[in-house]
Amino acid sequence: MIEVIDQDGCRIVTINRPDKANSLTSAMLERLCEIAEGAHEVPVLILTGAGKVFSAGADLDEARAGLATSPLWERLSGAIAALPGLTIAALNGTLAGGANGMALACDLRLAVPTAKFFYPVMKLGYLPQPSDPARMAALIGPARTKLILMGGQKIMAEEALRFGLIDRIIDGDVVAAAREIADDTLNADPDVARAIKAMCSGASGGQ
Repeated sequence: MIEVIDQDGCRIVTINRPDKANSLTSAMLERLCEIAEGAHEVPVLILTGAGKVFSAGADLDEARAGLATSPLWERLSGAIAALPGLTIAALNGTLAGGANGMALACDLRLAVPTAKFFYPVMKLGYLPQPSDPARMAALIGPARTKLILMGGQKIMAEEALRFGLIDRIIDGDVVAAAREIADDTLNADPDVARAIKAMCSGASGGQ
């Protein structure tokens, strides 16, 4: 249910469970963690989903059994944030719940025009994963973060772009767009590319 393809220096990771809105099981999360933790030599990592939804977050049955508060979510976002290469979330559709963490941890977020963004954990009785509110607030500010996390608002792609939650709307193949953006990084001296990312992270306080 997690597919990995290496193409010309890009590692493309696809959540492939479209019949269940790409909802994540513990086994899928564990696999994603292993992929991210093993990608320190990868120049570019692209995360995407199969079908029309990036991910609906936790599988409902597993969420009720404890996955909603699993440390795997934080392990995954931390592993992505720690990567020295360029990381891009190619959001092929809606992003919901705990799946927000992996996208927030990426360097860039691209989304199709029909994507929606929401994180309704509060009404389910859960806290968001520890680093997610801070990463979201760093992108869109505390008030807009509260609008999503406490106001339960669904944010459409155009508004997400205005907020700064995503960096570009792609009317077409979002993975192809991510690969195009990655070209300069892939063609650069790897040490220079990594140094620039480190400099940017230092300037912004890190993700």
